[in-house]
Amino acid sequence: MPATFPVEPAGDDYCYLVTTGRKTGQPRTTEMWFALHEGTLYVLAGSGERAYWVRNLRADPALAIQLGGETFQCHARDPQSEEEDALARRLLVRKYQPRSSRDLSGWGRTALPLAFEVRQPGG
Repeated sequence: MPATFPVEPAGDDYCYLVTTGRKTGQPRTTEMWFALHEGTLYVLAGSGERAYWVRNLRADPALAIQLGGETFQCHARDPQSEEEDALARRLLVRKYQPRSSRDLSGWGRTALPLAFEVRQPGG
């Protein structure tokens, strides 16, 4: 398995986050808009910390991400700086605004950004 996300599916509309339910321990799959940048995958949670998948990741940041017909074992994290936070917001709005009939600027300002990195083999 590669140690980073491949560039080819960057234009895909969706990825799928497979988290572990914090109460049930069962896998939970969530379809998400995403953006890729330098091997990191970014998403925005419109419901912020209230989103069930975010709550699941806060309890256990390990997850699988299905993208481009492949499954990657990943680790979720918050953006590490104000610059990375702004980058995630900018990338998502830039990718999806042309595809949306609604204005995404508010979502881009208020949604919770999360970053996902492929776990290194054995990590």
